[in-house]
Amino acid sequence: MTEHEPLIPKHGGYRKLKSFQIAQLVYDVTVRFCDRYVERRSRTHDQMVQAARSGVQNIAEGSQASGTSKKTELKLTNVARASLEELRLDYEDFLRQRGLPLWGRSDPRRADLIDRRPATADDVAAWVKETCGRDGQRGQDGQKALSTRSTSSTTSDYTDTAANAALVLIAVASSLLDRQLSAQAAAFEQAGGFTERLYKRRREAKGLK
Repeated sequence: MTEHEPLIPKHGGYRKLKSFQIAQLVYDVTVRFCDRYVERRSRTHDQMVQAARSGVQNIAEGSQASGTSKKTELKLTNVARASLEELRLDYEDFLRQRGLPLWGRSDPRRADLIDRRPATADDVAAWVKETCGRDGQRGQDGQKALSTRSTSSTTSDYTDTAANAALVLIAVASSLLDRQLSAQAAAFEQAGGFTERLYKRRREAKGLK
């Protein structure tokens, strides 16, 4: 008796996806960032949190739907990617409208954060504080300088670093989703989806080739 491939293959398992893990971290960081730096009753606060949440939820929903619809998986993964792009623009607008710097692609702090591999919002917050403290000890010429800033002023200086840190994480999640979308599209093109498997199974049951 010929062993058939399962009609509904293994699916779900999204918690193991690196894209899901980073998107979830982006969500946690964004909730904390918005509660601290964005007016809670503002539309921007709600939109940023919802965009971050959409990134997480659509990865999960797409993974779960993949068993019976690769097309739905592709669609929802793309929605997650689009949500993160919307969130990226919100952070960039936040910086631009306040005259705060946006880190360039070659800024060493980007690589430093990625190399740190933060797993929680607390990890990111600790990195932000450490980075601000380290940068605060240097003058514009790069030489060490005495810091006379108060604790409150130091805290206010976390804003641009926190926003840029979130942007770095969004870039990582977006890159992972781009690769995930390419892999999903290739798999769908080669093997089709549930409808094709169902059609094949019915023909086999009738003894047709």
